[in-house]
Amino acid sequence: MEKLMRKFFLFLSNNKFFTRLAKKYGLRCGAGRFVAGETIEDAAAAIKKLNEKGLVVTLDHLGEFVDNEEEARERTEECIKAIKVIGEQQLDSQLSLKMTSMGLDISDELVMENMRKILEAGKKHNVFITIDMEDYARCGKTLDIFKQLKKEYDGLGTVLQSYLYRTVDDIQELNVYKPNLRLVKGAYKESPEVAYPNKADVDENLKKIIKIHLLNGNYTAVASHDDHMIEYTKELVKEHNIPNDQFEFQMLYGIRAEKQEELVKEGYKMRVYVPYGNDWYGYFMRRLAERPANVAFILKGIFKK
Repeated sequence: MEKLMRKFFLFLSNNKFFTRLAKKYGLRCGAGRFVAGETIEDAAAAIKKLNEKGLVVTLDHLGEFVDNEEEARERTEECIKAIKVIGEQQLDSQLSLKMTSMGLDISDELVMENMRKILEAGKKHNVFITIDMEDYARCGKTLDIFKQLKKEYDGLGTVLQSYLYRTVDDIQELNVYKPNLRLVKGAYKESPEVAYPNKADVDENLKKIIKIHLLNGNYTAVASHDDHMIEYTKELVKEHNIPNDQFEFQMLYGIRAEKQEELVKEGYKMRVYVPYGNDWYGYFMRRLAERPANVAFILKGIFKK
């Protein structure tokens, strides 16, 4: 049943009709739990509250699969605006972005132009930028652009997904750049030809790439809500005397808030992935696909009097 629900929500995440409806009617149906509002002002207020609890943040203006130049430039300006707000309000936050929002599917020239504008703003305001990883079809191109931009900008990281067969090779190839990487399981619907279909294999591969990246001496963001993965990381760094300033834990906004605060109290850096914006539908559906138990929470919220 859980696999069927996962496939169902992943199918919905790519449905353009429902995406348009979601933009029109706003953050309803429980999405407000996972999304910090529609504006940068909403997001900044949420970040301040998290910072007060000792949590750090990476901020994401939601949106993906942009297919026209005008919208890609608008998304770029929104990212630059967010960077300025982070800098001016002295928020403890980085920025995450999807390159399909910046024109990845339109032209190489456009996405590179927009990315350089964002990275220049990040450099000016001392805000680190992470390129989110998207589906397998865009993985190779995303990493190629990351490598090119990493030669020009220090404050840049990206994401690798443990459900892809190629990831171990990718992490070894990227080692020459000494990259800051967020390591995740992955949340897109992929063919078994390119991705592990079984959760156990995905989990084992995540442990493998966490170990490789940490032992390579690189900064590692372990992005998981899984207690077993968190404990594995704690034991690994203890066994190999890896300092706490070489890694951090990351979790999504609205999920396991108590655990997030607990990790801070234990002395670990805990970064919360905070999304905002009106193009929230695809992100929200993938959160439901990752953890179908969230559906019960949302239904309770809808029908609660």
